[in-house]
Amino acid sequence: MTLILLGINHKTAPIALREQAAISRERLTEALQAAAEIAGVREAMILSTCNRVEVLATLENPQANVEGLFYQHLGMDAMELRPHLYEYRDREAVRHLFRVAASLDSMVVGEPQILGQVKDAYTAAREAGTIAAGLEPLLQSAFAAAKKVRTETEIGSTSVSIASVAVELAQKIFGSLHGRTVFLVGAGKMSELAARHLVQHGAGRILVANRTLERTERMARRFADAGTGKMSPQVVPWEEMRTTAALADIVITSTGAKEPIFRKADGQAFLHKRKNRPMFFIDIAVPRDVDPEMNRLEGIFLYDIDDLQAVAAAHMEERTREAKDAEALIAAEVERFELKRKTVDVAPSIVGLQQRAEEMRQAELRRAQARLAGLSKEQMAAVEALTRGLVNKFLHPPMQALKQAAREGDAETVEAIQEMYVLGAPHGYRGDAPVPESMEDSVTAEEVAELLRKGRL
Repeated sequence: MTLILLGINHKTAPIALREQAAISRERLTEALQAAAEIAGVREAMILSTCNRVEVLATLENPQANVEGLFYQHLGMDAMELRPHLYEYRDREAVRHLFRVAASLDSMVVGEPQILGQVKDAYTAAREAGTIAAGLEPLLQSAFAAAKKVRTETEIGSTSVSIASVAVELAQKIFGSLHGRTVFLVGAGKMSELAARHLVQHGAGRILVANRTLERTERMARRFADAGTGKMSPQVVPWEEMRTTAALADIVITSTGAKEPIFRKADGQAFLHKRKNRPMFFIDIAVPRDVDPEMNRLEGIFLYDIDDLQAVAAAHMEERTREAKDAEALIAAEVERFELKRKTVDVAPSIVGLQQRAEEMRQAELRRAQARLAGLSKEQMAAVEALTRGLVNKFLHPPMQALKQAAREGDAETVEAIQEMYVLGAPHGYRGDAPVPESMEDSVTAEEVAELLRKGRL
């Protein structure tokens, strides 16, 4: 089985390209099924966030065209996308996944949201039936590795996040945030977190709008329950979103819209109503909610998810040492998983060895059945115990050798042991088959019976 991870992220592709590749929650099941139907693909999981779109799959055929998912299902242009794609296989795919889950590959290293997003992708794949025995242990190990990084390092302790960056930028634009109005458009977790940080630093009034009124009211209740601000959030009907936006000093937007919901003409109208008082747009959505042309307007300050990366990078010095510790932990966890995976790979050979030995044991007992007919039940139980014990002792060295060779990646030794014990041959040992030379000195049935009669067994 070959493991592959293919994708683009904020390091390899601009936001315009990530917008094209982004897969909404509504389309995710369809995309998963399309991935699983690619010839040679056994299992698949898709992680789609504002910063990355990645396909993780197990392959029956190492040459399976997983890349075709981007072109055939997502309709992307191969010439445009291919320079930005990265591909990892087997051990490197494991390492990349572990680093992603532990937030070591994030735009803001140490941010906590990515682990939840990986878990959501895993849940979606399970519900779609595209995860089985190959990816299940890998994902569970990735979650465990991410948790270990969180508990054993301080990588997430310093305040470097989209939320903290939003506060810093807003303070630079407005000076004081006291009494500023924040308009939350969409129900994204990161945008809600950014709004909370702004309120904690002085922003007062909160407006909330979402296409689904129920989700809008639920988000407003969360703000009220948390005691943020001096007044309860105001729910804004979606159809009044544009007419209300001019009231806001800071607009945080994170919807699933395929086209921008705020365009340059909207910005001009907002500035006119505000008598040219500045507005700050934080666009966390991918695809983007705010037309980049808005940034050309005097008085409009627009930051999208890529713009925030440069600001966040300036605060990363404090996390450098913790990131190194986290990388060491991830390397150890990757090694642990690889050892486990290699050991599992020889499991069929170990099972085959046990089955073959048991078949030989049973066949020899059948051959000696007539000579052992006079034995009591207790004596026959002793014969069973004796023969099983001999078989187990005989199997122990080759089984340990198989496991050790698998852990060391020694394929030649594994193959040699398989050939030595004829593990590739069909099972079904016959009682009249030649006895292997290594068993010619085994205890015979007559000797066992004699020992039983003398009371030595």
